[in-house]
Amino acid sequence: MPSGRKHPVHQPIVERFNEPAIIFLTVCAKDRKRILAVPDVVALLQDSWGNATSWLVGRFVIMPDHLHLFCAPASPHGTAGTVTSRPLGQWVRYWKTLASRRWPRPEEQPVWQLDFWDTQLRRGAHYDEKWEYVRENPVRAGLATDPDEWPHQGELNALRL
Repeated sequence: MPSGRKHPVHQPIVERFNEPAIIFLTVCAKDRKRILAVPDVVALLQDSWGNATSWLVGRFVIMPDHLHLFCAPASPHGTAGTVTSRPLGQWVRYWKTLASRRWPRPEEQPVWQLDFWDTQLRRGAHYDEKWEYVRENPVRAGLATDPDEWPHQGELNALRL
């Protein structure tokens, strides 16, 4: 039965046994507009992630109407199992704002859906498993015959659990 929820629940990020927290994040374009998987936007997003330094972006796949990325706090060690980086929601809003302000085609504004989906990964194996699923997205969508031929993917930082 549907919960009636219109927005995802964002659980607090928890550090476990001094291991870094890795978050799997999905962000959609407003009204699922197909405006993301073009070279100038991909470069703009990578630049925005690089300038939003409180979280590190690991692997990512940018689809026409949404993107998936893995991220981790740049400063993971707080007190009592807390994370010291800017809260995830603030960080996402920040890089979305950076990208929107420099968006190459103003007629495509507004660019972003207001919220996002996030899941904290529990083990290193989850990162690899989730990555394999994500990198197959272009194949499942009929945009590529092999995931390695999809040009709008990469890794900015090596994230390890």
